[in-house]
Amino acid sequence: MEYIYEYGLFLAQALTFVAAIILVTAGLVAIGQRQKTEQQEGHIEIRDLNEKYYQIGASIQRMVVEPGELKALRKAQKKADKAQAKRAGKKRGGAQGAEEAQRKRLYVLNFEGDLKASAVDNLREEISAVLPQVGPGDEMLVKVESPGGMVHGYGLAASQLQRIRDAEVPLTIAVDKVAASGGYMMACVANRIVAAPFAVLGSIGVLAQVPNFHRLLKKHDIDFEMFTAGEYKRTVTMFGENTDRDRQKFLEDIEETHELFKEFVTANRPALDIARVATGEVWYGKKALEVGLVDELQTSDALVQQRLLDWDVFEVKFVHKKNWQEKLGLAAEGALEKAFLKIWQRGQGHNTY
Repeated sequence: MEYIYEYGLFLAQALTFVAAIILVTAGLVAIGQRQKTEQQEGHIEIRDLNEKYYQIGASIQRMVVEPGELKALRKAQKKADKAQAKRAGKKRGGAQGAEEAQRKRLYVLNFEGDLKASAVDNLREEISAVLPQVGPGDEMLVKVESPGGMVHGYGLAASQLQRIRDAEVPLTIAVDKVAASGGYMMACVANRIVAAPFAVLGSIGVLAQVPNFHRLLKKHDIDFEMFTAGEYKRTVTMFGENTDRDRQKFLEDIEETHELFKEFVTANRPALDIARVATGEVWYGKKALEVGLVDELQTSDALVQQRLLDWDVFEVKFVHKKNWQEKLGLAAEGALEKAFLKIWQRGQGHNTY
């Protein structure tokens, strides 16, 4: 009887495990096959960074400052804020003065790049949301992190940033870790580039790698046939035999792309010695400053902290809505993780709670 009970328990766990795998797989497939339309399903989220850090500071003060001293500090801060607002109003005078006394705003966006520059979909929505709200003196900060990727993807990302420049809104790009190749193509659009001392920048070059299985197919007597119309519809291939003429044409295409890349960087940073930096090399922040790839060594956090003193700082993010398949997949992933843990604990003889 005990054997049947143990077998039934094992069977139930196995079925749960298989069902969880199926649900996770379905969720992952749904995520991968999400239809991308011109009007993305999602919404803009805005976070007031002044309020965020004020609350953090207040929490720390409550822990480290004596109650009596804390009350005095808050009273003095309110008095200082009120006096500053009054001085600004008197200096400018009237309703116009009150309008001009409006604090400047800094809008902070984030771009985390992959091979396809997939984040450009979010970037375009964020820029479209912010630009109509930008007032005189306002600025935008875009934190870029990317090792580069496909030319057309990062070309579009750079074009989205160009919309900010075309609107005559001061644009700063901050690089905390890496902005290489396509990442630097984006960064060079800015009025100002700041980078952390050990951030990686540059790699103004073009790379293409193509594996070729022709000899393997030939060894196993497998023919590969390809039909094209147009002399250069296809040059090097993965499965056909590549000739020197094919390789030469492929190299010419890469060189042409490299020239376009160099022209783009030169147009945005004319003082840059393009011959020196367009070698495909990368530079750490300090060296990048010396060769002119960046304008200042500073982290994005330090820049934001400076602005918090007398600017209103807002972080803007476009967030996709998750469909039911994605939500189900995430829930199943959590359930699967718990199931694995429980099975492992049973195997180790540990109690579960």
